[in-house]
Amino acid sequence: MSSAVSPLAPTEIPDMPVIAGVRLATAAAGIRYKGRTDVLLAVLDKGTTVAGVLTKSKCPSAPVDWCRAKLGRGQARALVVNSGNANAFTGKTGKQATTLTAAIAAKAVGCSPNEVFLASTGVIGEPLDGSKFDGVLDTLAGQTVPGEWMGAAKAIMTTDTFPKVATATVKLGKAKVTINGIAKGSGMIAPDMATMLSFVFTDAPISAGALQALLKSGVEDTFNAVTVDGDTSTSDTLLAFATGAAAANGAPKISRASDPRLKAFTKAFNAVLADLAEQVARDGEGARKLVEIVVEGATTKKSARRIAMSVANSPLVKTAIAGEDANWGRVVMAVGKAGEPANRDKLSISFNGIRVAKSGARDPSYDEAEVSAAMKNPKIQIKVALGLGKGRDRVLTCDLTKEYIAINGDYRS
Repeated sequence: MSSAVSPLAPTEIPDMPVIAGVRLATAAAGIRYKGRTDVLLAVLDKGTTVAGVLTKSKCPSAPVDWCRAKLGRGQARALVVNSGNANAFTGKTGKQATTLTAAIAAKAVGCSPNEVFLASTGVIGEPLDGSKFDGVLDTLAGQTVPGEWMGAAKAIMTTDTFPKVATATVKLGKAKVTINGIAKGSGMIAPDMATMLSFVFTDAPISAGALQALLKSGVEDTFNAVTVDGDTSTSDTLLAFATGAAAANGAPKISRASDPRLKAFTKAFNAVLADLAEQVARDGEGARKLVEIVVEGATTKKSARRIAMSVANSPLVKTAIAGEDANWGRVVMAVGKAGEPANRDKLSISFNGIRVAKSGARDPSYDEAEVSAAMKNPKIQIKVALGLGKGRDRVLTCDLTKEYIAINGDYRS
């Protein structure tokens, strides 16, 4: 974990309210780090529903396999997260560690292992000693309290420089419901159906099926529209839990994601996902610039997304931004290599609202001094106008600095 906080970190941390039916506790189990918490236990009331989206990596971690096998049941009573060790590429040992961890947690909480969800983040390829949770989880189960959100967010950090939290309150029927989320992620970020690790909790009474549909839809333009380095993690896990406690206050029970009463909730739910996703981009390893790539005039939204990701993942584009150089030639390169419909002679490019290239050539009004001044901003928007159709999309990324190499060059040492 880096000691220097990202200059792009949020200046205000939201007040995270209590969510009925959720209790949290953290501990230092010495899994990898010394002198800091590295285990989170969330205990959930009976009747809590769960949904999740998980990495599409063909080399998933053992906890991802565990969650994938349990999600179909739709019920959750506990969540255990550890940092420092991803329990990925660990063979039979990894599977045994998840089984043991879930059994320890189930005994501590008083539920079935099938109601325990697991996530791990950290170094890949090192066995995780499941016995380290023995005693720790039993102690934590007796220490869980409502509202320990910041402690939970800190316990799951690896190279993150700040804890990531988000919240929203909205009406469901005539009742007030709350949505809280935490996330971790800084490097190895190019989500494919999830993010590095993220957990969202609500007291709304929503069925597992409806929650799954909400999550699958909500992730597409939030976590799946973020990239730091183009590398999809083996451990990507995004879980959502709904305790249903707000039903006691008159919140209607929701069984379908298409229920019109969910309209305001869905908007707030997606806003929490978007907030957390942007914080991941803001905490990209070594990041000094938050970068928004907007592609418009594409043949389809899908095509626009692919072109935007091509630009966002280009090391040449990202290093130019780090050097505060509006090098549109690198953007042209990234558009051209995306394999999507594009016409060089219709292409226009802007940096922070200043058009630098038009119709396949440098803009006649281009002013180097004006653009250079704009590139000093901590947030940079690159807009690509293709002039081919109505397809539009946006993704978030960050610049690529020497610090990224320094962090990843000695990550295991």
